[in-house]
Amino acid sequence: MIFVLYYSITNQENNFTLENFLEIKNYSRTFVRSIVFSSVSTLISFALGYPTAYAISKLGKKLQKIAIAGVMLQMWISFLLITYSLMTIMESNGIINKFFNIFGSDFVIINTKIAVIIGMVYGSLPYMILPIYSSLSKLDPKIIEAAQDLGAGKFKIFTKIIFPLSAPGVLSGFLMVFAPNMSAFIISKMLGGSENILIGEIIELQFLGSQYNPWSGSAIALILMFFIMLCTSAVGNIIYYKNIK
Repeated sequence: MIFVLYYSITNQENNFTLENFLEIKNYSRTFVRSIVFSSVSTLISFALGYPTAYAISKLGKKLQKIAIAGVMLQMWISFLLITYSLMTIMESNGIINKFFNIFGSDFVIINTKIAVIIGMVYGSLPYMILPIYSSLSKLDPKIIEAAQDLGAGKFKIFTKIIFPLSAPGVLSGFLMVFAPNMSAFIISKMLGGSENILIGEIIELQFLGSQYNPWSGSAIALILMFFIMLCTSAVGNIIYYKNIK
């Protein structure tokens, strides 16, 4: 981190400068695209992950262990290998395109925004499920029984008790999905093509591409890090004050 900070505020002659941070202007569309893709993939992961975590928490102890092992199975596989697998499934001769060809459609999913979002959701879904499950599994059943005795229906129990008490897990899930997706570059590089480049890929190109410029790359990386920290703080404060209220 010290080296990243040093490179971001110096130039090739090792002189102090802040011009490196102005490079973000050249990639403003890419930065916005990264925010949109990360936000959409996080919301989809939440929509899929919360019901899954809730269903797992309602299983018996032995079945819960089996289900959680199934969720974690993906985490034991190289993410690069997973991305290659998705690319094979989505390519022109892949299963998905062949399915649409049955109905006479020429729909191609590879090198599109949809492919990038699918890759993000598939890769990050376990990180949404696990923290939410952890919060739900710790809920005291007596609280729900007390609410039922007082006449609360299922909807009110969920909105007033279950979801608020699982908010820390939801927060952790949001952060664990949004932050990596915001800085992702392998997914966009392999599934999105040249028209769906994300800010993480721009940073990678500054260090490993033909236009070697670690000074600009470090500055963009710091801006990205600051943005993620800002989002983390904002979401945390919202849930904290909501719980106090």
